[in-house]
Amino acid sequence: MTAIDLNSLIFDNRFIRELPADPEPINARRQVFNACYSFVQATPVSNPRLVAYAKDVAQFLNLTDTVCESPEFSQVFVGNRLINGMMPYASCYGGHQFGHWAGQLGDGRAINLGDVINQRGERWALQLKGAGATPYSRNADGLAVLRSSIREFLCSEAMFHLGIPTTRALSVILTGEEVIRDMFYDGNPEAEPGAVVCRVAPSFTRFGHFQIFAARQDLKVLKQLLDYTLRTDFPELAAEASPAGYLAWFSEVCRRTAQMIVHWQRVGFVHGVMNTDNMSILGLTIDYGPYGWLENFDLNWTPNTTDASERRYRYGNQPSIAFWNLAQLANAIFPLLREQDLPALQAALNVYKETFEHEWQTMMASKLGFKTFEPNTDHALCSDLFEILQRVETDMSIFYRQLATFNPNPSQNDADLIHPLMAAYYVPEQLDLAYQARLGDWLRRYGKRLEANEWSDEARRCAMNAVNPNYVLRNYLAQLAIDEATAGDFSMVNTLLEILRHPYAEQPEYQRFAAKRPDWARQRAGCSMLSCSS
Repeated sequence: MTAIDLNSLIFDNRFIRELPADPEPINARRQVFNACYSFVQATPVSNPRLVAYAKDVAQFLNLTDTVCESPEFSQVFVGNRLINGMMPYASCYGGHQFGHWAGQLGDGRAINLGDVINQRGERWALQLKGAGATPYSRNADGLAVLRSSIREFLCSEAMFHLGIPTTRALSVILTGEEVIRDMFYDGNPEAEPGAVVCRVAPSFTRFGHFQIFAARQDLKVLKQLLDYTLRTDFPELAAEASPAGYLAWFSEVCRRTAQMIVHWQRVGFVHGVMNTDNMSILGLTIDYGPYGWLENFDLNWTPNTTDASERRYRYGNQPSIAFWNLAQLANAIFPLLREQDLPALQAALNVYKETFEHEWQTMMASKLGFKTFEPNTDHALCSDLFEILQRVETDMSIFYRQLATFNPNPSQNDADLIHPLMAAYYVPEQLDLAYQARLGDWLRRYGKRLEANEWSDEARRCAMNAVNPNYVLRNYLAQLAIDEATAGDFSMVNTLLEILRHPYAEQPEYQRFAAKRPDWARQRAGCSMLSCSS
């Protein structure tokens, strides 16, 4: 059964029912104490217009196309109108930003509409991003612009179909209002079209939700929040509200986080702003701000202009940053444990390292077409490959996709061995004789390793193509879709949404979307690096 109108959605707002609320009803920017959330209302807008919606997400919310394409849908999911059961609020949390404690942060431009229970009994939280100011907005306006909303909408769905844990996106809607943004913080603000994206997840709880109460030594609310989280978000653990239960929960958070980071590394996704307030306790990719995709393989690349000097959140550093963030979460829950629990807490934290190493080996074996990872040979193969890939501009997605077509033939010369991979190189002139010799040597070692594989060549290619995507949301493609949408044409947004639903398929009619970044996009704003501005 699907919803014939929005009022047939069933809400169960357990978060606001079971956790303490901010007693102050006025929506003014301030410090909020002893409360997990503040009631708020979205800022009304003049002329909502639907840009796109994700049919997959609408389907598991039991919403039909007719409902999603109705004027009422746009009014509701831009924040202009409430339906039965919605009780909008913004939550309170803190966090470490770029390694430094930032104090209270909170939902500064996110407004939670409530939790929908679908017909399968699943709980899905609905959240509007860009719908107006909240008590946590600090000096900001709580609004968002079309470019960032499209980027979040498309990437949320792209990540899901790549098999990566993520929040989802239901819709992106123009507000009809203009928003002033200084895109690169360089003193050149411009008016941009405003928009609201509706995000969907089982929970939006972050590491920072626990950190703020620990930092304030508000152990009563800290315990209430953690007990609620165990009951609601981790019922499968059947964990009691006790030190043992908290340790079991933390261990699971570490495991899920490790799995998520391995997936990021697999496809070349760089989050760009891995602050603790942007880390989900469910191990979901959350908060798509200045993210980017590796085009030319570079362990040191970050898409975030704010991080350009330190490169704290660069691609190659994401695994260690996730571990550092988990250590901050461990510090936050430690007041609810006993001194004798410290070794167990450290052991739980080490679950991250153990899970990451195991999952990374499995992932790299799959990317290279090995049935199993053999540490004696494969660690060296991987580390040498990364060094080779970084030496010249090599498109990561295309290289691994083309590697699936490799046929071992050690008698071939270097140029002939490399030839099937040439489509991956941005500047073929960089492949001097020394580079060709090194890559040729690696390919011969790789071919020898394949001889010991239990898979046939065809099975290997199928396995590799199942984990090495043909299509990712390349930075320049997102920007082209944004350009067209800004001009009033939403067709490319919807085309990309459809292509990215099948990222591992060939889709010959769309093969141009799997091509290398064009040269014009090398330094263009939005195609190379972005700021936190949106």
